Amino acid sequence: MLTIHDIAVWDTGERIDLVISESDEQRLLTESGAIVSGDIDGSSLIVAPGLTDPHVHFRDPGQLDKETMVSGSQAAAAGGYTRVLIMPNTLPAADGRDINVQEVEDGGEELKEVGVYNTLDYLQRYEQLHDVKLPVRYDISVCASLGRAGKLPTRPADYERFMDSASQSARSDNTNAKTSRSADNPLVEHPLRAITDDGSAITDEILDAVLADSKATGLPVLEHCEHHDSGAINDGVISRKLGIAGISTETELAIVNRDIEAARRTGVHIHFQHVSTAGAFDAVRRAKVEGLPITCETAPHYLALCDEDIVKYGAMAKMNPPLRSEVDRRATVAAIADGTVDMIATDHAPHTAAEKQAGLADAPNGIIGLECAYGVCRKVLVEGGAISDERLIELMALEPERLMGHTPTDVAMLLNTSSTCATKRTLDLSKVEHPENVDLTLIDIRNDWTVDSSAFHSKGRNTPFDSWDLTGRPMATIIGSKLVFSRLPDCLENRQDGSMTV
Repeated sequence: MLTIHDIAVWDTGERIDLVISESDEQRLLTESGAIVSGDIDGSSLIVAPGLTDPHVHFRDPGQLDKETMVSGSQAAAAGGYTRVLIMPNTLPAADGRDINVQEVEDGGEELKEVGVYNTLDYLQRYEQLHDVKLPVRYDISVCASLGRAGKLPTRPADYERFMDSASQSARSDNTNAKTSRSADNPLVEHPLRAITDDGSAITDEILDAVLADSKATGLPVLEHCEHHDSGAINDGVISRKLGIAGISTETELAIVNRDIEAARRTGVHIHFQHVSTAGAFDAVRRAKVEGLPITCETAPHYLALCDEDIVKYGAMAKMNPPLRSEVDRRATVAAIADGTVDMIATDHAPHTAAEKQAGLADAPNGIIGLECAYGVCRKVLVEGGAISDERLIELMALEPERLMGHTPTDVAMLLNTSSTCATKRTLDLSKVEHPENVDLTLIDIRNDWTVDSSAFHSKGRNTPFDSWDLTGRPMATIIGSKLVFSRLPDCLENRQDGSMTV
């Protein structure tokens, strides 16, 4: 039994003792194999609902040199995340179709090796197919277009078997909808939660069809709110200084305005991904005042960096949308502060070192983010005075969890109170009513640390935040009341075989 003493509940401030018990299914091990037991001083820690990231790229299948489901999940757990939403720009694309693996060059080998013919099926049954237990919960998104080519919309008939009852309940008003459960449709452990062509905006020619499918299935549309055919970085002083073709801020605003009008017309929930410009935030702000079903996210890099930082970081700071101006960066922080932004997502996008060394114009877009996101966001937003520590947890845990159709763990409810208590109490995770549903992150908000990407669990090293000094770090991750990752004293961070604490 492990007891962490004097830990603070994130939203009430109540000081409690947290008990994590050993069980037949879950043993808390040190590197030597000994059972972790005894007491730990938790006075510097807060206990909060597990962080949730609604926007990650794990590159599996198809690009295992960049990331795998195993390495990506380990990175998530190390960053305090208990759940992630996987984007569908895999190879082959996660569009619901069965494929002939013999004819597919990219990703076909991974599917063929485990004997499946559908990327959604591969992701859904990954743990079973590979005989592993991943240290993070994950849901899946489906492409908006077949092959993410933007020409034809995906077909609900191809992917509805990967939806669960929570998603299907939204279809109750659709008399033509099929039920989500039958004798040949067992429980979906990693269900579809969204429709998106992330990496590209949904094209004009299929937008109405995608929105109709969203309404029929109950899956929200996650929109990569930008489209451009040329350019590598933000159009402005820096792009001209470097002699690199720029990307106008209008590329983002055009898609945001188009989709706001579509939401007004159809009533479909549209969630804008990685919003980065002042104009787009203004448009979202107005849409929310109007009461339209619009939500949005931004990412740590748009809060912490601007296009001026490209001079220092080069391709490590190249992403899509690109880093914008300092004016846009400040507008992003302001949109967090006034509630326009609903949540923060990392857009974790690993690439190989060789790819990022190709030069600013030719290197692929994207940076990794799972393992330092909390610290970066806290540095900019909390230490910068824009929001409180409590609001940061809402942005990184509560709101993303709700977007994905889940109920965040309520620590105060587990303690049967919503107010502070003068007498310290004990929360024994083995004694709660449904321990399998308890997902928590233990955070040391005073922990000073330096980002060292070489020590990341992700295969990716492509981050501009390497060597940044930060204050505040997730120290342990608990899923289903079980410790899956720990930096706590005498607890195992990761074993020599590369697996996580399980």
